[in-house]
Amino acid sequence: MYIGLDLGTSGLKGILIDEDQKVLSEASAPLNVSRPRDGWSEQSPTDWIAAAETVLGRLSEHGLSAVRGIGLSGQMHGATLLDGSDNVLRPCILWNDTRAHLEAAELDADPKFRATSGNIVFPGFTAPKLMWVARHEPAVFSRTARVLLPKDYLRLWLTGEHAADMSDAAGTSWLDTGARDWSDALLAATGMNRAMMPRLVEGSDPSGMLRDALAGRFGLPRGVVVAGGGGDNAASGIGVGVVRAGQAFVSLGTSGVLFAANDGYRPDAATAVHTFCHALPGTWHQMGVILAATDALNWFARLVGSDAESLTYDMGPLRAPGKTRFLPYLGGERTPLNDALIRGAFVGLEHATDRAAGTRAVLEGVAFAIRDCRDALASTGTRIDRLLAVGGGARSDYWLSAIATALNTPVSLPAAGDFGAAFGAGRLAIMAATGAGAEVARMPAIARVIEPEATLRDAFDEGHARHAAARNAIKGLT
Repeated sequence: MYIGLDLGTSGLKGILIDEDQKVLSEASAPLNVSRPRDGWSEQSPTDWIAAAETVLGRLSEHGLSAVRGIGLSGQMHGATLLDGSDNVLRPCILWNDTRAHLEAAELDADPKFRATSGNIVFPGFTAPKLMWVARHEPAVFSRTARVLLPKDYLRLWLTGEHAADMSDAAGTSWLDTGARDWSDALLAATGMNRAMMPRLVEGSDPSGMLRDALAGRFGLPRGVVVAGGGGDNAASGIGVGVVRAGQAFVSLGTSGVLFAANDGYRPDAATAVHTFCHALPGTWHQMGVILAATDALNWFARLVGSDAESLTYDMGPLRAPGKTRFLPYLGGERTPLNDALIRGAFVGLEHATDRAAGTRAVLEGVAFAIRDCRDALASTGTRIDRLLAVGGGARSDYWLSAIATALNTPVSLPAAGDFGAAFGAGRLAIMAATGAGAEVARMPAIARVIEPEATLRDAFDEGHARHAAARNAIKGLT
């Protein structure tokens, strides 16, 4: 058996699978986020340990004596500061904390950060947070001996090892992403050094062994391998089998992610595409991120006094985009705009615009934003031959048909099952414990494929052109 643990923002999920990757048991424990000031977002690392104890305790009810490996996944970018005795110095500053926006802009203005890390320095990344701590909490910074990402603090508890995997480390702004190694120059620019960093391992390699005390407590054998693991999106890529060039998935959750695997390193930070190491050796991935996907649909549903399911039920066959356009920038936008201040808009409202037309405009607006991500990835040379759809929004055939037609790419729907980050972490555990490779991360069985509507391709191309014109027109107005 193998265990996958995914440390999310709202909870920790654990999954137990057998050698055939059949799910044997699942468990979860909730987590809370503290927001002591505007723009701040923190969690106590001790809460992560308590959640892990709860999850492992529940999984142990199945019996864990046959477990050979544990894999880890987790929320990226968080700054967990430890002293020389591995005591936590302050609450972890999370990925969605924006207090370090000035420090991020300062670092991003230094050309070596984009050139070496391959990415824009976003406020949520780890490096600017340490600069903020140095400036605003100097006593804490002076005692900081080590910085760990969230899942890697969980690893420290499990194994006693300070280690990080390549995919998670790529979101710190300290990694030379092409070389897959810490950059001494980037660390020095933020008052850090290599000794303060965890050692780096590939996600599919062993990072340490489960401590005997924990093995005994939860009924695992001695010598259980703990894999390097991956950041949440990279682990999700492993979970859905997106591990080779040409493979991609689109996630329609609160936010939207277009994730593509690459066999080479092709950064273009100016596009606001994330170019990170994948959780497998010698592979990278790129992500386009939009901040409101189902979030936009849920917002519109509240606006018109309905809910998302009712709005999207029985919408019929795909229709050509109408005059009404929706720009889904309710809280800014990441790819390709990198604009935290832009806001959304309806354009082309008329007397004939009813609730159904507004719903179609919202779904089309998100589809066009995902096309913007696809175009940004394509500008770096990344191709997408096969696209899987996951997330709550994938329940809408109309939405998937709009995305398939907007991107002119077939969209595949996996058969029922959990192929998320915890499942991907479990697959990485198999690799670390057995020496297996990417063949473990096979694609799931496909329930059906939604093809682009050939008769509407020109209409969706024209609709995207109007979307782009409206996007450019509202810059600075909202």
